[in-house]
Amino acid sequence: MLSTTRWTVSVSKDTDIAVRTLLAQRGMKKGDLSKFIEDAVKWRVLDQTITDARAQFAGISADELEALLADAVIAARTSTRSDS
Repeated sequence: MLSTTRWTVSVSKDTDIAVRTLLAQRGMKKGDLSKFIEDAVKWRVLDQTITDARAQFAGISADELEALLADAVIAARTSTRSDS
């Protein structure tokens, strides 16, 4: 069983109504709000992580980036093979 943490959050009334309306339209129940929020947060964290990574590589040419990626793939494959 996964461990959970209780959050107390505040949102505008408009946001509350919009989310609850969406959940109701999709046949979801009140308890599904937590699942919806967790999924939304995961997507937002992924989006921010991608944005940060893109910013860090902004000054690198496409050729340099491809070489870095190729080296990383080779290192990962080598590591995977030696772990087996």
